[in-house]
Amino acid sequence: MTSMAYALTDAWTMTRRELARWGRQPAPVVVNLVFPVMLLLMFGYLIGGGRGVNGDYLDYLLPGMLALSMAFGLEGTMIAVTQDMNKGVVDRFRSMPMADGAVLVGRAAADMLQSVLALVVLLGVATALGWRTHAGPAAFLGAVGLLLLLRFAMLWVGIHLALVAGKPEMVQAVQILVWPFGFLSTVFATPESMPGWLATVVQWNPISHTAAAARDLFGAPGAESGHVGAAVLWPLALLVVFFPLAVRRFARLSR
Repeated sequence: MTSMAYALTDAWTMTRRELARWGRQPAPVVVNLVFPVMLLLMFGYLIGGGRGVNGDYLDYLLPGMLALSMAFGLEGTMIAVTQDMNKGVVDRFRSMPMADGAVLVGRAAADMLQSVLALVVLLGVATALGWRTHAGPAAFLGAVGLLLLLRFAMLWVGIHLALVAGKPEMVQAVQILVWPFGFLSTVFATPESMPGWLATVVQWNPISHTAAAARDLFGAPGAESGHVGAAVLWPLALLVVFFPLAVRRFARLSR
């Protein structure tokens, strides 16, 4: 087989390892699925909101919540990476004839499967609440693809930071930074309802671009167009930077 085939085989082996961990430790998976649903219900019905939003707030809120859920929940993957480092698991894997980065790719693949499941759950809850897409299947799948692209990029940022942090307790400190990053966006309100300086900040946030592009592709009434390009370029830029950084740092462990 070619080196690429070996790398893919190794990555699939590590993916199955992570999926087996789901069966032994299902609680983190369940929490990651329930948490965005709680946010959707809380902001949609308990807190309300929607300053500056024209039309049904659920049409505006759901795409933003889907984008926000792609940024949250990274700590599970980050902690798993650091636990493998501290328990010597990574050293044992590195002693095997395995492609560099296969452990990380397997962990990322398992996380992406969980992210797909999270999107299905959140969309199912929204549908039960009365939300409906106003676009065709191609646009709907395009929106889902942009959401997963954002998750994949954020995932490699998290993996790199986990390798830098080195310990699970440090990961929790790093994870705190996700909250202001996630909420300084157009997930819950339009930039027009914010002070000028804050509107400028949130409009540069990759989550804002993905949320706006998803609203447009879902056909939400009054959705702003022109964000699809930025919703693609931002995650790709993050991947170009952090994917090689993570793989390189992993390859240098214990050397």
